[in-house]
Amino acid sequence: MNIVTVVGARPQFIKAGAVSRAIWAFNKEHSKRQIREILIHSGQHYDYMMDRVFFKELELPEPDYHLGVGSGSHGRQTGMMLEKIEPILQKENPKVVMVYGDTNSTLAGALAAIKLHIPVAHVEAGLRSYNRDMPEEINRIVTDHLSTFLFCPTTQALRNLQKEGIREGNSSTVRRVGDVMYDSILYYSEVAETRSTILKDLNLGTPNSELDPPNYFLATLHRAENTDNSQRLKSILRALDEIGRDTPVILPLHPRTKKMMRVYHLLSSSPRVRLIDPVSYLNMLTLEKNAKAILTDSGGVQKEAYWFRVPCFTLRNETEWVETVVSGWNVLVGTGTQRILKELRRVKRRRRSLERNKIFGDGKASRKIVHIVMQYCR
Repeated sequence: MNIVTVVGARPQFIKAGAVSRAIWAFNKEHSKRQIREILIHSGQHYDYMMDRVFFKELELPEPDYHLGVGSGSHGRQTGMMLEKIEPILQKENPKVVMVYGDTNSTLAGALAAIKLHIPVAHVEAGLRSYNRDMPEEINRIVTDHLSTFLFCPTTQALRNLQKEGIREGNSSTVRRVGDVMYDSILYYSEVAETRSTILKDLNLGTPNSELDPPNYFLATLHRAENTDNSQRLKSILRALDEIGRDTPVILPLHPRTKKMMRVYHLLSSSPRVRLIDPVSYLNMLTLEKNAKAILTDSGGVQKEAYWFRVPCFTLRNETEWVETVVSGWNVLVGTGTQRILKELRRVKRRRRSLERNKIFGDGKASRKIVHIVMQYCR
């Protein structure tokens, strides 16, 4: 049986990798019912550190098709993907098309499949920030309403779908399976401990050391709503610069952020912020796990901070991962310099020992997804 997986951005490689491992495990257990996964890489992320290194480091299978779409406006990018995905689906004739998250690759894969009457499986269904100015929000909503399989990471995601009239029924399978990113964290965090040398390379200290403990803040910044707005970008960088007076701030520079900092002449405006190239997944896990706190506008990093018990400050006014805020691990600080600084001063009072419940599942989401799809196809 053929399943086509469509990916295009860094977080999707990690999520798809978890499901691919579950497919390999299924094939080992069921010699007479084999799954052939066909991987389409849209090329939405094409920088080496955002793309190729992930496949190499995480030992992911090489894409069967690389579309090489690259950057561009949302309409142009999505249109090019649609045009290139459709003939592949016609050729491979899959039983299901699997898409992840909320990127343009997600939307294009879902649209191409549904036009050919192929069921769509959406991993990370039901997420809502309720901010339709975000292109990701539109992609989430449209993909959910096109999908046959809606795999929700949390109970809140299920509730969001129910509000929109999407429920378990004859035309759709809606299940809370847990978060495939949690599957990956459990799998790769131990690998990172033995392979990653990023703390040593950046002279940031030694994990679990009383003499030389890590002491730094980690920041990530990539969303267009922040990078493409000069005032927001300046305000965030000003806050990071101020934070850097006392404690080093490490900022792996996303290509979009680097481009816009160059446009706004900001590359040299934050001398106390260490700008580094994008890092590999294993290095990123190590940086997150050992940080004093994390400042980010990334959805995935918010969850990883929760799993690593590291205080998180989200550089947005809303989040699709409301559970991390309710639990006390995450604070929405927006983009204003003073608000960011005010909240960060409270980091010492944030308790790393807060009890975490299993709001993101039990680490077996990928296995559940594969079995549900196979039950349907049988």
